[in-house]
Amino acid sequence: MTWFTNDRFGMFVHWGLYSLAARHEWVKTRERMTDEEYRPYFDHFDPDRYDPAAWARTAKAAGMRYVVLTTKHHDGFCLWDSDLTDYKVTNTPYGRDLVEPFVEACRAEGLKVGFYHSLIDWHHPAFPVDGTHPQRDSQPVPAGDIAQYRRYLHGQVRELLTRYSTIDYLFFDFSYSTRTEWWGGKGPEDWGSKELLATVRELQPGILVNDRLGIPGDFVTPEQYQPSGPLAELWEACQTLNGSWGYDRDNLDYKSADLLIRMLVDGVSKGGNLLLNVGPNGRGEIDPHAAAVLAEIGSWMDLHERAIRGCGPSEFTAPSDCRLTQNGDRLYLHLFSWPLRHVHLPGLAGKVRYAQLLNDASEIRQVTTDPGQTAHNTRMGGQPSGTLTLQLPVRPPGTPVPVIELFLS
Repeated sequence: MTWFTNDRFGMFVHWGLYSLAARHEWVKTRERMTDEEYRPYFDHFDPDRYDPAAWARTAKAAGMRYVVLTTKHHDGFCLWDSDLTDYKVTNTPYGRDLVEPFVEACRAEGLKVGFYHSLIDWHHPAFPVDGTHPQRDSQPVPAGDIAQYRRYLHGQVRELLTRYSTIDYLFFDFSYSTRTEWWGGKGPEDWGSKELLATVRELQPGILVNDRLGIPGDFVTPEQYQPSGPLAELWEACQTLNGSWGYDRDNLDYKSADLLIRMLVDGVSKGGNLLLNVGPNGRGEIDPHAAAVLAEIGSWMDLHERAIRGCGPSEFTAPSDCRLTQNGDRLYLHLFSWPLRHVHLPGLAGKVRYAQLLNDASEIRQVTTDPGQTAHNTRMGGQPSGTLTLQLPVRPPGTPVPVIELFLS
């Protein structure tokens, strides 16, 4: 797990036929589309501007150190030349494997390689229709054969883990046997999860696997929310830029770079990673708005990387509207809002040998006040015993989340 807990920040890429529809990756089931109605996206899939090297450079410049690609989403379309189906990219106008150049591009930039693979398949005839399926309202409900589908699922995972050398990360999506909003939900027995995970471990002994097979994995995956505190398990929050995973042309509800940086910091302060998603368009390009937000995050990471990379929670208590991350004897105070002149750190008096703003290495002075000192006019009152007070400039540095680096004694 060393690389995972060190790197902390990765890119998720949701890309497939739904990028042509450009109105959410679940468009097929949201609009109850038949295979025939969904077929035009297959017939016109020709991402002539697909440049995985550009994706990899964008991820690296944003401070990300691993990239996870949707090899197959719920619609069943495969981005590689699978031997087990005709519903694949090599039968579209594009006609070439998309996964192999993605893997090569990531490796060329020194990034870890991850695959997303859907357990669900709305195209395969053996997949039993359930409450998530586009044909859930059909009468009669089409029959399926979960045992036949299970063999197909296992076979495709074997293809992905034997064709592209070392794969570092596998994100399965998802088990839902206990989800009451969907009838006919499926779980570990349907997927053959224990056997599938054993196969994954055999083929790629060093791979990390998430928890969505419905059995314990290497980490858990809170989605579209931030945990309120540290979790018992290793965890990674998967988050979108605008609420959609796939390219969604008319969805302009983008999170600011400032908010996303605070989400990253918040996660690391609680022992978690951030997997931040982009949804390339039908021609294979990352949306300019998304690219601009990632560039802003990258500018912050360029100056503050060591407050994230290799860091985790601290035993010390952060002041209000701040977060603490720590790596050995380096403690990092992330200020989500800039206070007037002073910030008070409980339990750190006498434990810090030097303090500086991380962005420019300018000194931050330490102030000692007698706990019994009374406030009087321009003299502030004392703080509880053991409190370290830092004296700040009035104007914050021009960065979304200022960071003070504390060298512990």
